[in-house]
Amino acid sequence: MRAVQITEFGGPEVLKVAEVDPPAAGDGQVLITVDRAGINYADTHQVENSYLTKAKLPLVPGGEVVGRTTDGRRVVALVGTGGYAEQAVAASQSVFDVPDGVSDGDALALVVQGTSAWHLLKTSTNLQPGESVLIHAGAGGVGSLAIQLAKLWGAGRVIATASSDDKRKQTLELGADVAIDGAPEGLKDRILEANGGKPVDVVLEMVGGQTFDESFEALAPFGRLVTFGAASGEAAKALAPGRLMKGSRTVAGFWLVDCFRRPGMLADSLRDLFELVAAGKLRPIVGGEYGLSEADKAHEDMRARRTVGKLLLDPTR
Repeated sequence: MRAVQITEFGGPEVLKVAEVDPPAAGDGQVLITVDRAGINYADTHQVENSYLTKAKLPLVPGGEVVGRTTDGRRVVALVGTGGYAEQAVAASQSVFDVPDGVSDGDALALVVQGTSAWHLLKTSTNLQPGESVLIHAGAGGVGSLAIQLAKLWGAGRVIATASSDDKRKQTLELGADVAIDGAPEGLKDRILEANGGKPVDVVLEMVGGQTFDESFEALAPFGRLVTFGAASGEAAKALAPGRLMKGSRTVAGFWLVDCFRRPGMLADSLRDLFELVAAGKLRPIVGGEYGLSEADKAHEDMRARRTVGKLLLDPTR
């Protein structure tokens, strides 16, 4: 079968289409004919071997797919690796039926980015009605959904960051109250200005480095910052205990993989998200579709911040 396979770690240039043996489902696994695979920023770390879990070569990247099982079910699944291919296997507990009214793109936008946004707001920061929320990369897969969920759940003021005027406009269309430039220089002051001169209650942060530090400085007393990525590749300054104590502020980490170990954390949040989409209350953004032979371009576009929303990979071309 056709798949994108890497035989060395590196950037987008190592993503090559190859003929590989099709996977076989073992005990407790499900074989899926892939209609579309999801593309995540985490895939770029997987290809570089800079992710939280180390990869082994040769590798077919891609952690999520939507397609059909051998018995005809339409499903979305988390596969860990192997998604950039015509077929993939997944553990049965990581396979979820897709209801009518939810498109392939919707399902892929929700299974990782949607459940991440859900848990970032519900589980990690315990967003309360009336609180202000800062959402970095508001035009991205997680950010675009987090904006909508925060508004649905009663956030008082939603502030989004984005890297261009067009992206900032899109975050406003999704429901953000204000959109600002996410560049790290002077970010704290822009955050405070966007919130009427006040620090913010909740921050969803996935850039790292100076962006993390500036966001933390703009955090209100009893505020919560959750970090779920490091797109800049830079480390934030160490947080001394005293900096947390002053203001009674909280810094949390979130990695969706940890939800896999707790039955129901994915299924329950995904069920809620499917219902919101089917009811027209939540609108996933599908930002582009690429063929297998264009996987390198997809990664290049994502790294260069030329994309919005969810990116899809079509294994038929």
